[in-house]
Amino acid sequence: MPHTNSAPQLFIGLISGTSADGIDAALVRFTGDGDTTQCELVHGHTYPWPEDLRVRLISLGQGAPVDSLDEMGTLDVRIGEHFATAALQLASDAGVAARDVHAIGSHGQTVRHRPAGAAFDGHHPFTMQLGDAHVIAERSGITTVADFRRRDVAAGGLGAPLLPALHNALLHSPQEDRAVLNLGGIANFTLLPAHGDVRGFDTGPANALMDAWCARHTGQAFDAGGAFAAQGACDAALLQRLLDEAWFALPPPKSTGREVFHLDWVEARLHGNEAAADVQATLLELTAASVADALLAHQPGTRRVLVCGGGVHNARLLERIAARLPDAAVESTARHGVDPDFVEAMGFAWLARQALLGKPGNLPSVTGARGPRVLGVVHPAN
Repeated sequence: MPHTNSAPQLFIGLISGTSADGIDAALVRFTGDGDTTQCELVHGHTYPWPEDLRVRLISLGQGAPVDSLDEMGTLDVRIGEHFATAALQLASDAGVAARDVHAIGSHGQTVRHRPAGAAFDGHHPFTMQLGDAHVIAERSGITTVADFRRRDVAAGGLGAPLLPALHNALLHSPQEDRAVLNLGGIANFTLLPAHGDVRGFDTGPANALMDAWCARHTGQAFDAGGAFAAQGACDAALLQRLLDEAWFALPPPKSTGREVFHLDWVEARLHGNEAAADVQATLLELTAASVADALLAHQPGTRRVLVCGGGVHNARLLERIAARLPDAAVESTARHGVDPDFVEAMGFAWLARQALLGKPGNLPSVTGARGPRVLGVVHPAN
């Protein structure tokens, strides 16, 4: 039976996103029930992947083939072990005993995302995240909830985005139309009108393309502060070729990932004589343009854009988004008491709690599923 408990409870949320730059871990305290639930970040940290594993995860996310079922099984367990280690280290760093953590919500690492309408064949939509939750529960001794996306996909949804309900709980205002912009490997919006239904959808690439191009041409994993992009100039013709991608014209609900937006996709649109810094500047502008175009098309009255995810630290990117949205304030979620680096990890702690309470985790208006569904599979601690 679903349980209810208004006493404070600690949950850990774990996620490695499209950028695969590490495991984001958040220790979250929930207090209260229902509409009165409060969600507080107690401690957050990002634990880097071993470089060989990070490289392999990125290649799989971009569609590289799996060598064998043996490799897939080994990766599943190995990722699960790293997730368990991250959870235990986070609790230790926060001075919390593992036995005092009610549950872990683990997103895992997406290696394939082929939901309904995806351009592969569409007949058998699926999404696949690795990170064996049995291993996480066994190694950590903490009840683990995982596999959050597949039920939504089975119900005809896209399996993403899954965090708009949490964004609504934390950042909605009855005084103004707001949008929460997550700048991860992929960018996505949660639209929070002052009055009306919550909506959400992916807008296209964010850090995934910029990081990959930067790593190839500078050896740095990401473009700190947009400094590399600042050395170049946006190539307007290239930007238009990138924006001509048919995916941008699709109506919501929609989601995407490295299966569409990867370096081969960029290189197919280059003439071959572009300066590396100019391409970086153009990829940054691609994110700014696709984000702004999506918001103006779907919630033009937005007065505040609240930014989270790794891209919040790219000052040049935020400047370009703000320039394209002159009627909206563009600011970090930190200004509203929500750490921008751990919003997603907090979200999977929240989804774990929803599952244990027997409550839906998806919003059909966002994912396109046939109805609300309880998301996640529970793996007891023992």
